[in-house]
Amino acid sequence: MIVDELRRHLLSDLPEQRVADVRIGLGYTAVMLEDGAVGVAYTFHEDAAAGCSVFMGQRPLAGKTTTQVLEYLGSSEGVESTVGLAVANSLANRPHPEHEHGDILELLPTTPDDWVGMVGYFGPLVRPLQERVRKLTIFERNMARSDMVLPAEAALEQLPSCDVAVITSTALILGAMDGLLEAAVNCREVALVGASTPLVPAVFAARGVSLLSGVVVTDGPGILQIVSEGGGMGFFGRRIDKVNIRI
Repeated sequence: MIVDELRRHLLSDLPEQRVADVRIGLGYTAVMLEDGAVGVAYTFHEDAAAGCSVFMGQRPLAGKTTTQVLEYLGSSEGVESTVGLAVANSLANRPHPEHEHGDILELLPTTPDDWVGMVGYFGPLVRPLQERVRKLTIFERNMARSDMVLPAEAALEQLPSCDVAVITSTALILGAMDGLLEAAVNCREVALVGASTPLVPAVFAARGVSLLSGVVVTDGPGILQIVSEGGGMGFFGRRIDKVNIRI
């Protein structure tokens, strides 16, 4: 699975560190490493165990090595997998001269004849894409997000016919990314999008991904506080840089 490839790449290419702090918020999870770097990931807790505890892994997380916590990436427990992805992003998502700053729409090439398949509802992208392309189809687990969305499982059937695929990186948490990338193999452009995106082109290039659009945290303590208080992307503001990598 692609999460296993991501884990192996991070373990072999980046130095091991210890986890300094973990915040599992209602919207996002944030992990700070001993060097002060912070990574975030969407908190997937729909399948959390009943009761007052949502993280069932070993405690404390603070003090464990990145090698230990990366083992949670790909766990069948959504919150555990979230923590694993946040650790991956704390290692991988650092400032880099090859990053292109700005919104994904500035870098995603589309034509008026394109059919775009969007996996996950990205509200700020919907209207601009509708104005630029022939057809936009949105696939979403939460059908209440909009009356224009189709069930998430329909993506596997329709992505093969799309010209461009915009895929939420939370699919890495859910174990759905491999199937989605296979379905999108004939798309001209495949973009992985959102704050959960690991900026690791070496892992995704072989899977047909052409654009990684994620974030680099620039104010770690500020992000930890926002996440602890239930905030998400709408509150991150200047505490992150939105960056892109063309593959």
